[in-house]
Amino acid sequence: MPTVKALLAEGRELLEAADVEDSRLDARLLLQHATGLRHDEIIADPALIVEPPTAQQFFDLVMRRAAHEPVSRILGSREFYGRVFRVTPAVLDPRADTETLIDACLTLPGPKRILDLGTGSGILCVTLLAEFPDAAGVAVDVSDAALDVARANAKSVGVADRLRFMHSSWFSAVEGKFDLIVSNPPYIPSRDISGLDVDVRHHDPHLALDGGSDGLAPYRDISAKAAGHLSPRAHVMVEIGAGQADDVTAIFGGQGFSPAGQWRDLGGHVRALAFNKP
Repeated sequence: MPTVKALLAEGRELLEAADVEDSRLDARLLLQHATGLRHDEIIADPALIVEPPTAQQFFDLVMRRAAHEPVSRILGSREFYGRVFRVTPAVLDPRADTETLIDACLTLPGPKRILDLGTGSGILCVTLLAEFPDAAGVAVDVSDAALDVARANAKSVGVADRLRFMHSSWFSAVEGKFDLIVSNPPYIPSRDISGLDVDVRHHDPHLALDGGSDGLAPYRDISAKAAGHLSPRAHVMVEIGAGQADDVTAIFGGQGFSPAGQWRDLGGHVRALAFNKP
C-alpha cells in the first residue's frame, strides 16, 4: 500500500506533466483533503500508509486538477487574508492580488459604513468588517447565488449581524451614504476572455470577468453614481486590471473625483486605486 510520501511524489509528477503551476503545493493540499491529515502530520510521518480507497480518492482529485480545475473549486474553499472562504461556481475564485485592495482600505481611519459593490463571495466586505469591528456594511450583487455564498461566508467569519445583503445592479437599489465604497468589478475586456487561462476561463463566472468592450464599463457606472452615496471625507476604492490605472483615474476624474492613492500588488502592478469625493 502506498505511503503519503509516495502519493505526494506521484501526484506532483502527474500535475507537472499537465503543466500545472505550484504542482507540489497543489498535490499536498489535495492529499490533505483526501486523507484528512494536516501538513505537520504528513511531514512528521512520510511513511504513513494510506488505504487504497483513500489513495484512489486522492488520484481522482489530482486528475481534476490536471484538467486545470482550480484547487479552490475542488476543495470548495479558498484562504483569503488569513480566513477561509467558501467558493462555488457562482463566484469568482479569490485572488491574492485582491488582498492589495484590503491593504489599501486598512489605511483608512476606521469607516463606520461600508458598501461593497459586486460582492461575489463576500471576501471584501466580510474581511473589512472583521478588520473594522465597529463598522457595518451593505453588500450588493446581481447574482442571487453569489449573495447566498457571501451570506454563508459572513456567518462563518462572524460578521453576519453587521452586514446586509441586497440584490442590486451597482447602485440601482442602494440607499443611504457610506464612509467607504469598495469594489472589485469585472475588468477583463470582452474580447480577451477567450484567451484567459483555462483555470479562469472555464471555472470563473463570466459575469464576474467581463468588463465590457474595453474592460472599463463598470468603472463608468460606479463613478457616475458614487458621489451621491458618499459621506463627507469618504473614499471609493477599487481593484483594477494591470495597466488600467491611467484610464480608471481619468474616468473618476471626469466625474470630479480626486486621486487619493494607489497600491501595487506583489507583481509590481498598480492593483488598487482610491478616490476622494468631489
